[in-house]
Amino acid sequence: MLLDLPSSSYYSNREMADGRSIALVQDWLTGMRGGEKVLEVLCELYPDADIVTLLHNKGAMSPAIEAMRIRTSFINRLPWKATKYRRYLPLMPAAIELMDFSRYDLIISSSHAVAKAALPRRGALHICYCHTPMRYIWDQYNDYFGRGKAGIGTRAAMLLATPVLRHWDLRTSARVHHFIANSRNVAGRVERIYGRTAEVIHAPVNTEQFQVATHDEGYYLIVSAMVPYKRVDLAIEVFNRRNERLLVVGTGPERGRLERGANKNIEFLGWRQDDELAKLYAGCKALIFPGEEDFGIVPLEAMASGKPVIAFAKGGALETVVDGSTGVFFRLQTSEELTRAIERCSSITFDPQTIRQHAEGFSRPRFRRQLNEFIETAWQDHVRGQSGR
Repeated sequence: MLLDLPSSSYYSNREMADGRSIALVQDWLTGMRGGEKVLEVLCELYPDADIVTLLHNKGAMSPAIEAMRIRTSFINRLPWKATKYRRYLPLMPAAIELMDFSRYDLIISSSHAVAKAALPRRGALHICYCHTPMRYIWDQYNDYFGRGKAGIGTRAAMLLATPVLRHWDLRTSARVHHFIANSRNVAGRVERIYGRTAEVIHAPVNTEQFQVATHDEGYYLIVSAMVPYKRVDLAIEVFNRRNERLLVVGTGPERGRLERGANKNIEFLGWRQDDELAKLYAGCKALIFPGEEDFGIVPLEAMASGKPVIAFAKGGALETVVDGSTGVFFRLQTSEELTRAIERCSSITFDPQTIRQHAEGFSRPRFRRQLNEFIETAWQDHVRGQSGR
């Protein structure tokens, strides 16, 4: 059974000016994080496309995304989908499989879970902007489902489900004609897991949204989803021992536990609007970035504000932070190492303009241009290949 199918006449009205019918596929729409900012650029490039996603919390997205026509899967009608959608992970492969993509000439998926499994019809083109292969079942399985990270029932279920999900994830990677990775880090992961080559186009940061600040208001800052691999717990452990303010922006399933374990010098602010976030970046002494990230737009937002980043030296941070110039690294995820990095950061006089100039190399106009060039070149090659058959 195919779900949520618009009529044929609908598609004829939604074609692009050159006759293409385009689907922008996103895993889910629950908030504006890095992947959604990539989707926002795709919406600007292809405003007549459809967005196809597993679920949509209305009002949680930017106006550019909310203005699009959005199709959802059966997961959108399940209970607690607004906040506990991750519990439906074992159902997500079935959800994307049941969605119909047969009317689309071009599929552009923005994927960190199952969006890359969108099945193109014969003769259609599928380009995947990959934020990472599904982290829950590959590199960061223990961060989500190890002892102390999930209940015994969830761990038992994932022990059975993970081999099936990995097989499915590998098999459906063949549905993608071209992979784009958000970093060299992820490109290596795509090659190692899927055996595929990925073009690297670093994810965008809206540098124009942030202004260089030459002062601070005496606090450190974290901007993060509250999920295990982000290691917000490590920063809380450190600042529980320090007489300094730490502001934590974000929410997620770990928030309650983290907040209960934090001292009064640590404030949890939830998600904030862009203008509020820009002010928080401007007022901080430095951004704390304690997890291993696939790429990481947040450090670049802080740097666009002229602020240094204290980052774990692994993953995407190695491609964005310059040790001693735009921030400092710590090489082990321990409270001792993070403490030493904070103290080292305090001893360095950083130049806010130098930090800002570095961030501008990852700007949104640069990303839009590179992404558009890649997609349109791939499309023209595809059209020539089809006509030559």
